[in-house]
Amino acid sequence: MTLLKWVYFSINPFNEKPQNQNFSKQLSIKIKESDMRKFSQVLMLILLPVFVIAQHTVSGTVTDAATGDALPGANVVLVGTNMGAAAASDGSYTVTNVPAGSYTITASVIGYADASQSVDVSGDVTANFSLETSALELSALEVLASRAGEKTPVAYTNISKAEVEARLGSQDIPMALNTTPSVYATQQGGGAGDARINVRGFNQRNIAVMINGVPQNDMENGWVYWSNWDGVGDATSSIQMQRGLSAVNLATPSIGGTMNIITDPTSNQRGGKFKQEFGDGGFLKTTVNLNTGLIMGDKVALSSTIVRKTGDGIIGGNWTDAWAYYFGASYAANETNRFELYAVGAPQRHGQNLYKQNMAVYDPDFAKKQSDYDPEAIWNGQGYPNSKGEFTAPEASHTKDRRLFSQNWSPINSSYKGKQYWYMYGAKETDRHDPNFLNERENFFHKPLVN
Repeated sequence: MTLLKWVYFSINPFNEKPQNQNFSKQLSIKIKESDMRKFSQVLMLILLPVFVIAQHTVSGTVTDAATGDALPGANVVLVGTNMGAAAASDGSYTVTNVPAGSYTITASVIGYADASQSVDVSGDVTANFSLETSALELSALEVLASRAGEKTPVAYTNISKAEVEARLGSQDIPMALNTTPSVYATQQGGGAGDARINVRGFNQRNIAVMINGVPQNDMENGWVYWSNWDGVGDATSSIQMQRGLSAVNLATPSIGGTMNIITDPTSNQRGGKFKQEFGDGGFLKTTVNLNTGLIMGDKVALSSTIVRKTGDGIIGGNWTDAWAYYFGASYAANETNRFELYAVGAPQRHGQNLYKQNMAVYDPDFAKKQSDYDPEAIWNGQGYPNSKGEFTAPEASHTKDRRLFSQNWSPINSSYKGKQYWYMYGAKETDRHDPNFLNERENFFHKPLVN
């Protein structure tokens, strides 16, 4: 009976006067005689419903701002909480059991820009959203079958676009890899596009070189001619260098390693870039890049890069006269599929040099001491052929610095009208690059790649 009186008193503590004026006094006496801990626990349970905060509802619709159509599946969330709802087929949504307070509500759906509202919830609230359409940018196309990942049992190094730009400058692409483990790259004799790369001691004939997963090694001897890809460095997104037998699923000569170059995807942002580079030996390189951004209903994007490179060369006769291009086009068929078309190439001519030359040109005394060196190959000081009729070293007019010597060219009287012979898709002849000298070795080639 004491507990029943206690309950009666507890639920009427504010305004209702107890019928029994002595009840409070009597109860207090009984409480003092009872266990205080039990009293506190029971009192909390009895008073808890009095302090329960009221719960409210936030509801509304999510529609297309242009057409007014419902956007089913749109996500509506109360920012900073775990409360939210998805719009029904008619665009309506309801979030229940929302405590009173101030909130920011955000509505979002793929293909539309997010929209937000600030609301004060002290009762049921209505918040309607009209979303504007927005362009959907897909990620760059990447040939995953030729790229190693964290779980691939292959040693590899990834070189980002920023690293390529910082290391490469105007050099051939292999020169950007010189800081990676087990890789040695050199400009060879100094000719533009004549670089070579070694990985773990294997030369380019045993290294698979690919552009966007497409093998570029020569079908006959496995060699790679970097002059054919003179403009690729300006359009490279990343390079992966795999060392040793790689994860490539193609019949490529990858016993030494695999080099996979990924080009830039078509840009979805409108803009462009103009760049000029200067250097010794009359070097001048001009790069122009233009991007249309998304056009034709945000489905099509076009990108282009044109490169013009000329120079006399630091090494005698190692001139360059080159063009390079990169064109890309993309078409977004839907939200999850995109088609990419790109073309890259470099029509160019350049004078070549060899990295194996007459050592006596650089140090005659050292050459004489070599047991397998023919003394007759040492320059006789006059610049004429030796007794065997062999040309051995440059005349004074050829070069004053032995380090810049090249045995693959020679000054000639400009009255000589002989043509330069070259072979590409058939034998051809063309005017010499410079009427004042003749190149024994000259490279001219154009190998476009379209995918």
